[in-house]
Amino acid sequence: MRLLLPHPDPDPSLDALYAPPTGPVLRLGLVASVDGSAALEGRSGGLSGPADKQVFRLLRSLADVVLVGAGTARTEGYRPVRLDDGQQAARLARGQRALPPVAVLSGGPGLPAGSPLLAAGAGTLLLTTGAGARAAPAGVEAVALGEDTVDLPAALAALRGRGLSHVLCEGGPALAGTLVAAGLVDELCLTTAPLLAGGDGPRLLVVAAEQLRPVRLAHLLHDQDVLLARWTLGPPQDPPG
Repeated sequence: MRLLLPHPDPDPSLDALYAPPTGPVLRLGLVASVDGSAALEGRSGGLSGPADKQVFRLLRSLADVVLVGAGTARTEGYRPVRLDDGQQAARLARGQRALPPVAVLSGGPGLPAGSPLLAAGAGTLLLTTGAGARAAPAGVEAVALGEDTVDLPAALAALRGRGLSHVLCEGGPALAGTLVAAGLVDELCLTTAPLLAGGDGPRLLVVAAEQLRPVRLAHLLHDQDVLLARWTLGPPQDPPG
């Protein structure tokens, strides 16, 4: 993997490139085809390759918590985060938990019975509605953040109130788009897979209304035609006209 921007480097330090800023941060970690498809045959895993998986694991190792929508957790078969011994030791040295918990945001159906995220000791946090919290399985910490829909700023506040200030959101597209539209996203770490997917599957971000967000390219990596970019997001802007 080599760095193209901001300056060429044939052997860059990924740890340095993806080091999080000081203070609370919400990152999106996403993968898409060149034409913006977020999935192949319904799953994002079909777009991922070795370079994306390497950065995916690194982003998880840096985060305090992994945030994911319930639909994506069900479709992708989410499990508790696994990290190697070295990554866990580095986290403990930084004052983090050895493993980041998974926070599942659910405005409707939650996780199916038997999901690994519901296993004893998984540490999963359910961010949901009042009805969702009342229906949550025993042993799962469920936080009610609205009666009919989940209040996203309140969800982030709930995470940060638990000391989980570096949030990595892994989608899906509807949750990612809603977070962007709400002005809550600080960074987008985007892998572009070298293919045109076509079809009518989900796009990278699902946003209900047109909105402009200026972005700045912090870095761009290249590996076997795969592009891995880290973008920082500016405040929302009104469309021209």
